[in-house]
Amino acid sequence: MLRLTDLKLPLDHGPDDLAAAICQRLRIAPEDLLRFAVAKRGNDARRKSAIQLVYAVDVTLRDEAAVAASHAGDKDLRPAPDTLYRFPVRAPADWNGPRPVVIGAGPCGLMAALVLAQMGLKPIIIERGKAVRERTKDTWALWRRSVLTPESNVQFGEGGAGTFSDGKLYSRIKDPRHLGRKVLVEFVKAGAPADILTEAHPHIGTFRLVTMVMSIRDTIEALGGEYRFETRVDDFEIATDAAGTRSIAALHLSDGSVLPAAQVIVAVGHSARDTFEALCDRGVHAVAKPFAIGVRIEHPQGWIDRARYGTFAGNPVLGPASYAATHQARNGRTVYSFCMCPGGRVVAATSEPGRVVTNGMSQYSRAEFNANSGLVVDIDPSRDYPGGPLAGIAFQRKWESLAYTAGGSNYCAPGQKVGDLLAGRASSGAFGSVVPSYQPGVHLTDLGQCLPDYVISAIREALPVFGRQIPGYDHPDVIMTGVETRTSSPVRFGRGADLQSLNTRGLYPAGEGAGYAGGILSAAVDGIKVAEALAMELLARPT
Repeated sequence: MLRLTDLKLPLDHGPDDLAAAICQRLRIAPEDLLRFAVAKRGNDARRKSAIQLVYAVDVTLRDEAAVAASHAGDKDLRPAPDTLYRFPVRAPADWNGPRPVVIGAGPCGLMAALVLAQMGLKPIIIERGKAVRERTKDTWALWRRSVLTPESNVQFGEGGAGTFSDGKLYSRIKDPRHLGRKVLVEFVKAGAPADILTEAHPHIGTFRLVTMVMSIRDTIEALGGEYRFETRVDDFEIATDAAGTRSIAALHLSDGSVLPAAQVIVAVGHSARDTFEALCDRGVHAVAKPFAIGVRIEHPQGWIDRARYGTFAGNPVLGPASYAATHQARNGRTVYSFCMCPGGRVVAATSEPGRVVTNGMSQYSRAEFNANSGLVVDIDPSRDYPGGPLAGIAFQRKWESLAYTAGGSNYCAPGQKVGDLLAGRASSGAFGSVVPSYQPGVHLTDLGQCLPDYVISAIREALPVFGRQIPGYDHPDVIMTGVETRTSSPVRFGRGADLQSLNTRGLYPAGEGAGYAGGILSAAVDGIKVAEALAMELLARPT
C-alpha cells in the first residue's frame, strides 16, 4: 500500500472526483486503482477565491512497485506507514504482581491506565475529583451561581481539564510510532466521531468527551482496573536504601489511608499545585518551567469565518474557521494566540477560592456565536519569577487573585474592550457589538490591574498587527477577558530515559502537569509512553 499526500481538489468536488484525481496524479488507468482510503483531510485557504481540500490517501494498486518506481523521488508518494499499535509487553494470564497506581484521570492518566489494563496489570486510578457526571454539575455551579467546589471543577475530576475545552486532538509532537493514532482509535471505540481519524485538525467537544470518559472507565474496570474518586494524594512516602537510592514506597491519601505503591504514574495536570508542593517537599527533582499568561479574546465567529474564508464563509464542508497568530514585540516578548476555540465560549476555570482563571471551550458543533482564543505572552523563570521550582505557582496566584478583585470579588471576570486598551483607558458602560460569553459575568475595567505591565504593553503592540492579518481582530468593541494563566504547567519534574524520576525510582512524572505535554493528544501519548516504560520495568523484575 502507498500513501499519496498533498492531493488537492476543489471545495465543491463530487464523490467520484477523488478516485479520478488519484489516477490522474499517478498516471494510471482507473482499473489499476484497486481501492483507496482517506488518511487525512484538511484545507488550503491561502487563496480565498479558490479554497481547496487537501487529501492524504492510502492506495492499493495493481502494480505498486511499477508506480513507485515511476515516481521515484516524489516526496508525496511513499509506502503507507504502519500505524497499528503493538503492546511492548503483556502480563501473563496468572499475573499477581504489584498493581501500578495512576494519579489523575485526565487524558494522560486515562490512556496510561487503559494501556496498563490492556497489558493485564490492573491499575489503581486515584482521582481527587468526582466522576465526570457529578463533576459536570459542580462545574456548572460555578458558571451559573458563582459556587466553587475546590476539588471538583474545570481542573479537577474525571477527564481532567481537557473535558471542558475545545477537545482538540492534534499536536505538533514528533510521533514516529504513531501513538497518536492509538489514542484516536481508542477514542472512537469510546464513542468519538469516526472523522477524528481523518480530519487534519480533529476535535470532539465537551459533551462527547463526557460520554467517552465514562466509556473508557468502563473498559478499564472490565479489565480489572480500579477507580478511587474523591481521593487526593496528600503525601509521597520515599524509601532510601543503603546505597542512597530513593524509591517510592507508599501514598498517603486524603481519607487517612496509606496505599503501598512501588510504581506510580503522576499525571495530575497543570493545576495540582498542592501535589507539586508535596513532591518538592519530598525532594523529588523539579525545576521551574516557562509558560505564558494573558487574556481570552472574543470575536463574533462570522468575522473570523469571513477573514479566513472570504465568500466561502459558512460553507459546511469548511465549518467554523480558526486562526493562529504570533508577534515578536519590541520589549522582547512573544505574543501569540493559544488554544483557539471556534464557535465556543470563555469559561471560568479556577480551582482555588478567591481567584479568577479563564479558559476556552467548544462543543463538537462549534455552533455558538463567538470565537475565542487565548492571547498570551511568554514569561520565563530567569527574568519573571526566580526563586525555585514552585515560584511560577506563586506568580500565577498573584495575578489570579488580582483578577478576582478586579472582577468584583464574586468570580466575575475583569474585561476590557480592545479600543480602550489601545487608548490606555479603562472600559465601562455597555458592551458594544461583541458580547462576552464568560459566566458568571464580565465586569468592564482596566486589565492592567491584573496583568504585568510588560504583558499589557506587548498585547497592545500586537493587536494592530493581528488586525492587519485578520480583519476585525482589533475592532474597538472586541472583548478581552482576564486572566489566562494556566497555559501549561509552571513546573517540570525531571525524568530519565526510562521515564522515571531523575532521583526517585518507581515514580513516573507524566503529561502536562509534569511538563511533558501541552493538550489532550500530546498528554495522552505521553501517558502511553510512561505506561509502556512502567510495564517493561515491572514485568522484567523477578516475582
